[in-house]
Amino acid sequence: MTTKSPLTHLTTDGDARMVDVGAKDVTARRAVARARVQMSAATFELLASGATPKGDVLAAARIAGIQASKRTSELIPLCHLIALTRVEIAIRLEGGMAVVDASAEARDRTGVEMEAMVAASTAALTLYDMLKAADRGITFDVALVEKTGGKTGTWRRDP
Repeated sequence: MTTKSPLTHLTTDGDARMVDVGAKDVTARRAVARARVQMSAATFELLASGATPKGDVLAAARIAGIQASKRTSELIPLCHLIALTRVEIAIRLEGGMAVVDASAEARDRTGVEMEAMVAASTAALTLYDMLKAADRGITFDVALVEKTGGKTGTWRRDP
């Protein structure tokens, strides 16, 4: 006999499944994810100066993040299609790195954490793509910063 898994995307037999959210209430949902893109000092100066050979790197990264958020359910196998009402990508240059904050909002039956994480990840990947000629050693990490709405309410990452 199998025991119930605490993971909602697994059946009691351990099989993957898409969670049924049909009976859940539609509520306002919001999530913010952050990617920290680390690069060499020379690449950071190139990015900050705006003198990159591929054009406006930051604008391309913002657009890529927004586009990606809208395709999250196509990329992450068990994600629901969410009717996003707003996606915003903010990129600031500080401390020798680019910090990408991606926020996603919706009025839906399930959260938008994955949409925010995919947006931040894709914006960071776009920064890498557009700067790789100058620096193949660029790295980044991505984390959920906060989420609001739904049954579990508000969650914020400790600073």
